[in-house]
Amino acid sequence: MGLGVRSFSKSGEVVLDTENGEELMHVQPSVDIVFNNFPPYSNGTLYISTKQVIWVSDVDKSKGYAVDFVSISLHAVSTDPEAYPLPCIYTQIDSEMDEDDSDDSECNVIHDLSKIREMRLIPSDPTQLDTLFEVFCECAELNPEPNDEEEEEEHDWVFNTDQTENEEPEEEGYVSQNPTNSLGQSNGNHDLARTVLELEINDKRFEDAENNGDGSHH
Repeated sequence: MGLGVRSFSKSGEVVLDTENGEELMHVQPSVDIVFNNFPPYSNGTLYISTKQVIWVSDVDKSKGYAVDFVSISLHAVSTDPEAYPLPCIYTQIDSEMDEDDSDDSECNVIHDLSKIREMRLIPSDPTQLDTLFEVFCECAELNPEPNDEEEEEEHDWVFNTDQTENEEPEEEGYVSQNPTNSLGQSNGNHDLARTVLELEINDKRFEDAENNGDGSHH
């Protein structure tokens, strides 16, 4: 399990561990960040390296957050307004705290970063979501869970869905192995990945499929 979200306060200067091979993969300006159900932090720059994700506020350079890829158990593109009003990169984060510990979302102030379970990254330009997702996938592959390397084939799941707005309803829950339609990727956590997949599946579609298949049984 990773260490979770941590504060990043180096006056906006992002310093990478280049001696150990860390490289900067992508920089995305104008990104808001949301933790759990807290209000968003607006106007920041996102830095994605081969080892971590860093967000630094453009308003207050002393405010920033970072999370290692080994702490990110799942990442996905979220475009469903019922899940969140704005298109974003949705992530689930492991930490050293027990999952049963209550968070402090009701007070609208983050008191304990170890209680952060979810992080959303909201670019001002939604067309950048696919690029961000691809970079996340690439970096996640570079940071497998230390204890799960032997089970990589069993637990490395990629879920895909057709996100075209004009598609017919029965296509909403379609699951494909075509990477061009990637919805989300599990970074080694089967249960979390399965949960997200189940949320995206249209139950009615499967009921219809079952009814249509009744005539083929004897």
